[in-house]
Amino acid sequence: MRIRNMQGERMVSICDRECLGKIYREGKFILRVTPEFYGNTLASLEEAVHELKRATIANLVGETIVNECIKLGLVHEKGVIRIDGIPHAQIIKMKR
Repeated sequence: MRIRNMQGERMVSICDRECLGKIYREGKFILRVTPEFYGNTLASLEEAVHELKRATIANLVGETIVNECIKLGLVHEKGVIRIDGIPHAQIIKMKR
C-alpha cells in the first residue's frame, strides 16, 4: 500500500502482495505493478479498507483487494477491468 496526499487529494494505491513487481499485458494494455507506485508497505485487509474509505482517489490491483471493495460497495463489479486475467479498478470520489 502507498498513500499520497497532494493538492487536497488523498490517493491510496493497493495491490495484492503476489502482484507487486509484475507486469501484466493484454492487447494494448500494460499494467506495471511497481513498488514505486503501489508502495512497499504491507497492510492487512482491514488496514487497506480503512485507508480506502478515507481516500479520494484509489488504484487497486488483485483478486483479494478488488473483491473486498466490491463486497463493501466501494467498487461496482462492472467497473473492474481485467488485464491478463488480473482485476484492476480505480475509485474517484467527487467532492460536492
